[in-house]
Amino acid sequence: MTVPDDWDLLEERTEYETGWYDGGYDRFEQPDGSEKRYYWADLPPAVVVVARVDGSVLADTDDGSDGRDTGDRILFVEQYRPTIRETHLELPAGIVEDGESYTQAATRELEEETGFRPTSTALLQEYAVATGVLRHDRAIVYAEGLEPGERELDNNEFLEVTTVPVDEALERAREQPTNDATLEGVLLAKEDGML
Repeated sequence: MTVPDDWDLLEERTEYETGWYDGGYDRFEQPDGSEKRYYWADLPPAVVVVARVDGSVLADTDDGSDGRDTGDRILFVEQYRPTIRETHLELPAGIVEDGESYTQAATRELEEETGFRPTSTALLQEYAVATGVLRHDRAIVYAEGLEPGERELDNNEFLEVTTVPVDEALERAREQPTNDATLEGVLLAKEDGML
């Protein structure tokens, strides 16, 4: 990180480490000469996957579709989020492990959470999240050419896989309750002509 010349970093303090993220503050002398603490949480990079699956691939799987529509669909996962005490319909997502690229992490996370493995992935966007409080980078990856793989949920993942027709994905992603990563992923994929 670079600090502009008119901002003087006086102190950087990590106040706690959780194994999931670190939290602390930076104390700055601001351009007007005053001092202020800026609190932050530092999280590992994450990836969100917009996965398009051919309806015919779903015929032999328990995917949450009604079995009548053989058109392309977008994979979602439905899961309860204890932090906010709500169940959300989300795009598959997860942490990028050491040594992984965003597309490698997307491939791994997609298979772990949904049981589908992509034959093709494309990085749509990498960006910083909630820069007023987080040190956290995220990427949106588009995945297609899905084939059945091995589902392997983490010990804190209790989620159901479901699918939505491609032309209904944005409308469904906007239904409350919704979240930033799902909306951003669907909107970027739509803007880039993937949906």
